[in-house]
Amino acid sequence: QVQLKESGGGLVQPGESLRLSCEASRFTLDSNAIAWFRQAPGKEREGVACRAVRDGSTYYADSVEGRFTISRRNEKNAMFLEMTSLIPEDTAVYHCAIESGDCIAGPTWEYTQWGQGTQVTVSS
Repeated sequence: QVQLKESGGGLVQPGESLRLSCEASRFTLDSNAIAWFRQAPGKEREGVACRAVRDGSTYYADSVEGRFTISRRNEKNAMFLEMTSLIPEDTAVYHCAIESGDCIAGPTWEYTQWGQGTQVTVSS
């Protein structure tokens, strides 16, 4: 059974940075498109970032463009989300995921597997 496990969330002040990690087990990430999405209380799920497997292209939601960076490290079978210049609107539970369409339908990406999530809270 595919497993994805996120870590790195926490409470930060506006303007600060966080790096989220996601470790995969029982399958390899390098043959899949990977993504991060988030969900805040009372709001719909929002695709944040996606990295295509065909050529490594990355795609971002307008709300995080220029502030967030998605990456992977195949030797660790892990993916990451580097978040900078955080704002209170970034507060949500963040999930790493496997994306089924190679990021073509962004940012309404389709996910086949995802982890339990890690809480990110941005507040002064």
